[in-house]
Amino acid sequence: MLIFKPSYRHGVVLVLFAGLCWSSLGLGIRFIETANVWQILFYRSLSLAPFLFLVIAVHSGGKPFLIIRKVGLAGLIGGVALVCAFSGGIFALQATTVANAMFLFAASPFATALLGWFILGERVRTATWWAMSVAMTGVAILVWEGISLGRVGGNVAALISALGFAVFTITLRWRKVEDMMPTVFLAGVFAFIISAVVCLAAGYSLLLPAQDIMVSLSLGVFQIGAGMVFYTIGARAVPAAELALLSMIEVVLGPLWVWLFLDEVADVFTLLGGGVLLAAIAGNALSGLRNKPVPIL
Repeated sequence: MLIFKPSYRHGVVLVLFAGLCWSSLGLGIRFIETANVWQILFYRSLSLAPFLFLVIAVHSGGKPFLIIRKVGLAGLIGGVALVCAFSGGIFALQATTVANAMFLFAASPFATALLGWFILGERVRTATWWAMSVAMTGVAILVWEGISLGRVGGNVAALISALGFAVFTITLRWRKVEDMMPTVFLAGVFAFIISAVVCLAAGYSLLLPAQDIMVSLSLGVFQIGAGMVFYTIGARAVPAAELALLSMIEVVLGPLWVWLFLDEVADVFTLLGGGVLLAAIAGNALSGLRNKPVPIL
């Protein structure tokens, strides 16, 4: 489907750009004035789905529906899982600090490893088991900090988001789906429908301040949409273990943006727990590189 096949160097740059795009979510949510999670999700999906449909149409030579249908049941399940990830992520960023939420999002690779072991029978390396043990310490510190500050809801939502991304990844492995964009497109469609129904049922108005609408629409195109395009192309030239390492840029940059632009500072427990979690991810990724995985051709 993809026309451009990058070199390893270009692949790394593209994946880093993807992390840069994804890291803007926390800052975008902080610029929202009054919209709640479902209103934000509605407008973000309203721009995400058409944007990805256009990209899929271009890369498929004008046959987007053929490509979208190929994802089958895996795409449907993965799309629903991403809706959980999207909504949980937005709520978490509204209910707790960006640093706290981002670090908990980073637990997703380990949730993926466990689900892959249980559901797909994929072998989990000994180094990954050790890394998960260390990661659980970091998660425990973050959750405990959330309990002490009354941020339980935000932390739980962040973990649900991480689990949603893990299920999404498992569905791709289950059916060996090479291109994630059609599944993300379906997630955008599902999120648009579900958020519209929730807003209608709960009486949430879709007549929002212009700033909220523009920020939400921008997140759909530039944060999720562009990030997914960069990642999908770049991932074809970068080994899987290295992708986990490169994706850490999102977790590092997210808190940095709100600190630079909004002076939102992470507390000691957040930095401690997040540092332990990031160390576990880095250690697992670096140990995976010793196996000399080959890039996707």
